[in-house]
Amino acid sequence: MEYRPARFEVLRNMDKCNGCNRCVKECACGVHYRSDSGKLCTRDYACVDCQRCVETCPAGALKIALNRNTFHPNDNWSERYIGEIYKQAATGGVLLSSMGNPNPMPSYFDRILINASQVTNPPIDPLREPMETKITLGRRDREIVRDASGRIAPKLVRGLSADVPILFSAMSYGSISYNAHAALAMAAKELNTYYNTGEGGLHKDFYAYGDNTIVQVASGRFGVHSDYLNAGAAIEIKMGQGAKPGIGGHLPGEKTVGDISATRMIPEGSDAISPAPHHDIYSIEDLRQLVDSLKEATGHAKPIIVKVAAVHNIAVIASGIARSGADIIAIDGYRGGTGAAPTRIRDNVGIPIELALASVDSRLRQEGIRDRVSLIAGGSIRSSADMIKAIALGADAVYIGTAALCALGCHLCRSCQQGKCNWGIATQNPELTKRLDPEEGARRLVNLVSAWTHEAEEIMGGMGINAIEVLRGNRLMLRGIGLTETELRILGISHAGE
Repeated sequence: MEYRPARFEVLRNMDKCNGCNRCVKECACGVHYRSDSGKLCTRDYACVDCQRCVETCPAGALKIALNRNTFHPNDNWSERYIGEIYKQAATGGVLLSSMGNPNPMPSYFDRILINASQVTNPPIDPLREPMETKITLGRRDREIVRDASGRIAPKLVRGLSADVPILFSAMSYGSISYNAHAALAMAAKELNTYYNTGEGGLHKDFYAYGDNTIVQVASGRFGVHSDYLNAGAAIEIKMGQGAKPGIGGHLPGEKTVGDISATRMIPEGSDAISPAPHHDIYSIEDLRQLVDSLKEATGHAKPIIVKVAAVHNIAVIASGIARSGADIIAIDGYRGGTGAAPTRIRDNVGIPIELALASVDSRLRQEGIRDRVSLIAGGSIRSSADMIKAIALGADAVYIGTAALCALGCHLCRSCQQGKCNWGIATQNPELTKRLDPEEGARRLVNLVSAWTHEAEEIMGGMGINAIEVLRGNRLMLRGIGLTETELRILGISHAGE
């Protein structure tokens, strides 16, 4: 027995409905069906509010609404908590959720304002003056070397060079579809930036995009071999992710089929479980050994990224990683997306990327080792303004994941773990996957990043800054509003009006 009402109501306007059956064909969740008498009916309890039926209905006859039949109001014992208790009482299982933390927690990006130039430091017109958005990620040597004539000898950074400070974050083949990966790879190449394989290896078809690929090494080592390591432009060691700090990865056996099985190098139908820790890493010294091993395996030609979740002692952790020989640190905030995570972990563990990023940048500067590593920030970067603020707080670049999926058509219905994505993104069902056209998806991703880049140029121009590098860690250009003294201190910014 279900003790709670369906979360959503499917509202069908029978005056508009022409009975074409399109909704039945489009819904992978089985919400729409015809009864034995031929009447169009709905199973409201199966609806995840993906909006597929609404947007494909040729008659415009459908709407999805929150169920008007609710529990007795209670601010403490909300319908959500009561419903979750009913679910666990019925199954005895751990609650799983996808995407990022949806709870009404504070967003510090929304409480940070950007300064603008006026008279003494005039703004720059990006339409008439050059704006530099190119970035280089990797170790920077502070020592100045001069040639025989006394001129400063330029030093090449062995790292990543991109035309924009935006990278596509890790999403494994298996958690998302082949077509979604193809769209990310094609867009990364056209934009001259990078996409990340996630912990599922690299499909053979995407080796052609190696110059724009970051290959990931996670605790399960799925799909990791010499050719894989040498295929990408950089290697990322995944120690943690924002949506589930301290938790490993899990791809259910029903998704481990065909090319996914071959790419991950595990038998079809077997669960791909990455343990929470790397069983060869229990200290910074152990991490250094893996960093050195990966560099040796690639002829010291690839920069090494270490990805960690934003947690309470992140500044100390980052300090150790900077000394491990890693070239780049990726920090993932607690609002980061995921294909599946324990709900209680996703919603209660970790800290916001804004606080973590500012804390790490300050610590590395205090220790005089900021130039040893670059910083990539991720975990709910929603707009170009978030990107600008993240860079001003200390990032060299940002990872976007959920925003990229939204560009592909994701509606954040938070049912990725079911493998029934009606938009062809988080699924391996061939009939659903083909709904996502990779070329159209790549075009939309290019449009998104191009739009953000143009907006960033406008914002920088208004700040009187003509290069993204000048913005890095420039917290003088930020002001807080509605923040406590402690929050302002950690962020390293003043209150608006000061």
